[in-house]
Amino acid sequence: MTSVTTAAGRVRGRRHGDGLVFSGIPYAAAPVGPARFAAPRPAPRWDGERDAARPGPTAPQSERAFGALDMAPFFGPGWVRGEDYLTVTVSTPDTATRGLPVMVFVHGGGFTSGSAQAALYDGAGFSRDGVVLVTLNYRLGAPGWLALPGAPDNRGLLDVLAALRWVQEEIEAFGGDPGNVTLFGQSAGATIVGAALAEHAGGGLFRRVIVQSGNGLGAFVPAQAELVANRLGAVLDRPIAELAEVPDERLLAATARLRGLDLAIDGRPDPLLRLSPFGLVLPRQPGTSVAAGAGAGIDLLVGNNAEEGNLYLAPSGDLAKSTMDDVRSVAAQAHPAPDRLVAAYRAQRPSAAAGELRSAVLGDALFGAGTRALADAHSAHAAATYRYEFAWRSSALGGSLGAAHGVELPFVFDIADDPGLHGPNTLLGAGPPSELGAEVHAAWVRFATSGDPGWERHTTPRRPVRRFGRPPEVVADPNPLERAAW
Repeated sequence: MTSVTTAAGRVRGRRHGDGLVFSGIPYAAAPVGPARFAAPRPAPRWDGERDAARPGPTAPQSERAFGALDMAPFFGPGWVRGEDYLTVTVSTPDTATRGLPVMVFVHGGGFTSGSAQAALYDGAGFSRDGVVLVTLNYRLGAPGWLALPGAPDNRGLLDVLAALRWVQEEIEAFGGDPGNVTLFGQSAGATIVGAALAEHAGGGLFRRVIVQSGNGLGAFVPAQAELVANRLGAVLDRPIAELAEVPDERLLAATARLRGLDLAIDGRPDPLLRLSPFGLVLPRQPGTSVAAGAGAGIDLLVGNNAEEGNLYLAPSGDLAKSTMDDVRSVAAQAHPAPDRLVAAYRAQRPSAAAGELRSAVLGDALFGAGTRALADAHSAHAAATYRYEFAWRSSALGGSLGAAHGVELPFVFDIADDPGLHGPNTLLGAGPPSELGAEVHAAWVRFATSGDPGWERHTTPRRPVRRFGRPPEVVADPNPLERAAW
């Protein structure tokens, strides 16, 4: 049956692969006018049957490029204009079935770009394996994350929580079990998921979470968010209190002028290392909250890629051109004792070239250190913690891309055999061994179904990590010197 009745009205989807897809279903009212910088409100009802066979609008955003690397499958169509963009896409095996596990995915994109419509987030593999997949759009850039007087912080996170409430109320009609929801995300989306674990896990909206290359130490403190707002106001020549009135086009143009803004303040480093002026704004880091017991009853699968930093260096040629001065420079941005940090990475990697060290420090500053901190914090409590590392190396960009940030996504969604992802300047290069995609995807499905992805739990001091590569293996605390340096 390709039509489903929700509380707001009836929607008509389409057949796709082994299941059905319903696109562009509003989970909240359009964020326009005064609502653009307000907490999300329930979606209004509609009459008749809504066409959910095709994707709808996306959040306002600027185009992003990564040098020679084609990242279009990651970012999706960009800004597809339209007011009603706070929507979900539901992929389901069968609307006549009941009780299927549900996975809700939050896309990445540096808090400023991306959408549920990106090609990497195809739900056919999950439908084939008996999982209902929900992908969602949330507010990006200033509407989602700018701290403004009189407006709630973290509106993008509030959007995700509103989508989860929609799932609780509606997913049974699509075959899913609202009592077995796994929230997962990648990059910025994973950092949002970590915040949901730390700040809202008691709300009964999800049972498990997966944090893929996020950062449990990646939130801005309020003073850093205030610095961003002041700078944006100066660029626009408007008082901060009036920024909510600025049209999206002007906000996007002004935001582009904030690139490279140094948000280090009062001895606190910029957790995003000048890559984005927007992100979570919290008084304490998610990892700190989890260590204190937040999310103690929620199962966690958390991990990162072995060469995260390569995405930010290899496409521009900077990986090969890096010097030890570059290594120290990124260490100084990330850590109060940069020389000690560089020494630890050199000791862990004695034969590494400067580019490899620079990538390792950058990747850990953005993702790895926060991943390890979140795993250790959560494992001290009752619910299960599992950790992974994705180590398969893409041959893209002459082999320099490697196990970079984002390379695991086609494996998670089991679309690694898609020809559009293969080529010298695409995410997967010449292509991976066929069985690796099945291994990664199956682990995610097992975790969402039962809470056990198939390897031993993360505990200290052993810290076992399931490494996805060739050969597959479980290793104990693979980077102890680097971990200790943070």
